[in-house]
Amino acid sequence: MADTKKTGATDAEGGAATVAFLGAGGLMGLPMARNLAQAGFAVRAWNRSREKAQPLADDDVVVADDVAGAVTGADVVVTMLADTGAIIESLGGELDSLAEGAVWLQTSTVGLDGTQRLAELADGHGVTFVDAPVLGTRAPAESGDLVVLASGPDDVRERAEAVFDAVAKKTIWVGEAGAGSRLKLVANAWVMSIVEATAETVALAEGLDVDPQQFLDAVADGPLDLPYLQAKGAMMISRDFEPSMTLALAAKDTRLIDDAAEDAGLDLPMLRTIRHRFGEGVADHGDKDMAATYLTSSPTHTGGAGAADG
Repeated sequence: MADTKKTGATDAEGGAATVAFLGAGGLMGLPMARNLAQAGFAVRAWNRSREKAQPLADDDVVVADDVAGAVTGADVVVTMLADTGAIIESLGGELDSLAEGAVWLQTSTVGLDGTQRLAELADGHGVTFVDAPVLGTRAPAESGDLVVLASGPDDVRERAEAVFDAVAKKTIWVGEAGAGSRLKLVANAWVMSIVEATAETVALAEGLDVDPQQFLDAVADGPLDLPYLQAKGAMMISRDFEPSMTLALAAKDTRLIDDAAEDAGLDLPMLRTIRHRFGEGVADHGDKDMAATYLTSSPTHTGGAGAADG
């Protein structure tokens, strides 16, 4: 859980600042909303499937029946939703309901075009927009150890950081809105490359009758080792794909990365291949951890069902 000594959770009158959290039932959203409440914010949570956010009631979070019930009069709104369309559909018609001077902290990964659309939407309603995607999956979200890649106006940084401090171990400010999302795509390109390379390496080991654990042991604690390699490799070997980030969401993020690269005039064939490979796996394994991309390559896999989520 987040360090409850991280405060700053007050409004202009000295009372608890009200934070509306949209997408509070997901792998990331639920622990983030919980950590905000434990840091002293008055949190109102909304999730499309209300029952997924209901556990937050045990942390004195108000679980709203609709978006209006969460955002009306809120000092800050945080979005952690699947994509641009979901954000516009949920919040677009309610921005005028926020408190005067409210700040929108957009933490979802929506790509460059999506971020531009959301920034323009906020500007049209006089709401200050902070582009703030996060690095980290479920475990760091639960422990309050995410990294926020923040970009937006200087004059709201102190207010924004009070919120970020409740959910993250570090906030990096990188410029005007949009810069955070660009950095997030770069970081995610590295993450997706590690996952797919691990998947194909484990599959190759099995195909050559090599115990893939021997490979992980051989590189452990050396210059070729990575914590993420060990973590995802272990999931692949055990076939335990309890999700920290689903393959469906990883496939979505990889599309955003590849589209941005193409728009920038870059020829990045490995990214195109990863995009295709993740897309192949979504139909059967979209609700599993992104490490389940391995199942598309595994010589011993016999199939399995799983519905892709958003």
